[in-house]
Amino acid sequence: MSWSAEQYMKFEDERTRPARDLLNQVPNLPEGCVFDLGCGPGNSTELIQDRFPAYRVTGIDSDENMLAAARKRLPHIRFDKGDLTQWRPSEPSVLFFANAVFQWLPDHLAIFTRLMDELVPGGTLAVQMPDNLDEPTHTLMRKLAGEPRFAACYGDRVHRSPLPNTALYIDQLTDKAIKVDVWHTIYYHRLANAEAIVEWVKGTGLRPYLDPLPKTARDAYLAAYLEGIREAYPPLGDGRVLLKFPRLFLIAVKR
Repeated sequence: MSWSAEQYMKFEDERTRPARDLLNQVPNLPEGCVFDLGCGPGNSTELIQDRFPAYRVTGIDSDENMLAAARKRLPHIRFDKGDLTQWRPSEPSVLFFANAVFQWLPDHLAIFTRLMDELVPGGTLAVQMPDNLDEPTHTLMRKLAGEPRFAACYGDRVHRSPLPNTALYIDQLTDKAIKVDVWHTIYYHRLANAEAIVEWVKGTGLRPYLDPLPKTARDAYLAAYLEGIREAYPPLGDGRVLLKFPRLFLIAVKR
């Protein structure tokens, strides 16, 4: 699956707000190294460095396009390529910060357990994940992908897995943590129009649906998707549209 830092950052303020809200809940840290997991174009990494200026921060991402954008944005910070299903830090760590990445990994509960083992006592695992698969933006993606004109272009699995029950996160991490906080926040983003919603999800959720399609099918998919989005998100009184966006947050402090 390909990513575009430019597309992703068209809504930088809105995408960065959850990272800022998550970082605000990270407690003071012991000495050690800090990692921004799934750092993308570096917008969350910049927040971390501003909050913890005395710490060495490293960004980790699997996509070269995102890493190139992050290195350009923050040339004084180290950014490494890494697959989070296997990645391990090379030195003692006090913060693993992950903004909107682990929703892509269906086995992320096991990864969280491994990451907790890699933290020093008092270190923090801080995670934010979109929890919006039941919103019209995503139900429409799946509906269109199942239509015969598009379905043949997809493999066995294109859909993202729903997040596990909240209680599973708490049960998984409690034995390793002195503190586990899990909460949901619903953001309501006022965007210019239905086209803006499509531009938003083209940088994230639509990627697995668009990438496998040849150009003619991709154009047809996007046209049908825009029509459905217009129907699902009618304009407000000022002509803008309201994008509802639920997100799951997790903070676990190592025992």
